[in-house]
Amino acid sequence: MKGTLLFLLFCNVVSPVRHSLKLSVILSSGVKNIPDFVAVMLVDEVPAGRCDSIGKKVEATQDWVKKLIENDPEHLELYTRECLLIPLKFKAEIDIWKNQLNQTGDVYIFQGMTGCEWDNETGEVDGFVQFGYDGEDFITFDLKTLTWIAQKPEAVIITHKRNKDRPENERWKSLFTQHYPELLKRYLVLGRSSLMRTDLPSLSLLQKTLSSPVSCFATGFYPNRVMMFWRKDGEELHEDVDLGEILPNHDGSFQMSVDLNLSSITPEDWRRYECVFHLSGVKDDIISKLDKAVIKTNCVPPSEFPAGPVIGGVVGLMLLAVSITGVFIWRRRNNGFRPANSSDPSST
Repeated sequence: MKGTLLFLLFCNVVSPVRHSLKLSVILSSGVKNIPDFVAVMLVDEVPAGRCDSIGKKVEATQDWVKKLIENDPEHLELYTRECLLIPLKFKAEIDIWKNQLNQTGDVYIFQGMTGCEWDNETGEVDGFVQFGYDGEDFITFDLKTLTWIAQKPEAVIITHKRNKDRPENERWKSLFTQHYPELLKRYLVLGRSSLMRTDLPSLSLLQKTLSSPVSCFATGFYPNRVMMFWRKDGEELHEDVDLGEILPNHDGSFQMSVDLNLSSITPEDWRRYECVFHLSGVKDDIISKLDKAVIKTNCVPPSEFPAGPVIGGVVGLMLLAVSITGVFIWRRRNNGFRPANSSDPSST
């Protein structure tokens, strides 16, 4: 009955999209300015809770999570127990990896990204498990075949050992195709006021110099299910275009940009180009035509100086485009791990 009620409630509050629940884990040693252990839970790419080796307690980063743990002490107890146990679970694993890599020093970074995706229209569930070491993919788990796959030659012997433990691999599958999706559905109901909202972006055209590409920059949008592209005469462009990543803002919204190379475009043809932003669930696209008059740039003709307010405003926009407060110091890119700026303590 409880499951049926949850399903009926959920059907009334969601739109047909794919939702995700992810857990990012980082264990490190000998790395300055970051805790030895950090775990972050994300729902639809929005950080919902975290814990680390310094506080050793769960911190809710969304109001609906705060209410959840206040009203459900057992849930808080579960989170707290996992926060304390995760480092112990992986410490032995790290020692094996270090030995396999002939690593004798004390400096290392272990990264884990696990979770699930759920399509509430088709009911399709997909889980993923990926571990990295010192900024590189190490092993991944295929939930369909229940096998571990080595991403580096040194990891082959480790995957052979893991693949022999069929019961443990069955447990991994159950965790990420049953337990995680059930948690995700519950969280989406509890956090529907923020997770199901739709925020349109502000759209700007930016250019560093007269010879630089024009960047179409969108910020403040939610959710992160978007398409953004340049088109000419109504046709989407694939050449002379550089599409950036979708990045998180500090307030839970997102930003992204797409650059257009102007080197082969004559001034007479500018009017034929436009930047298009499409947000999932929103009927009308946001469009910005390529117009020199609306481009914000820090390239000001000498005759127009002083231009302090102009330059200050543009520099602020440029900084906003590149200064992102991350929720963890390692992010997945192209299905792999890469390091972010570890010198910034706020990035954890």
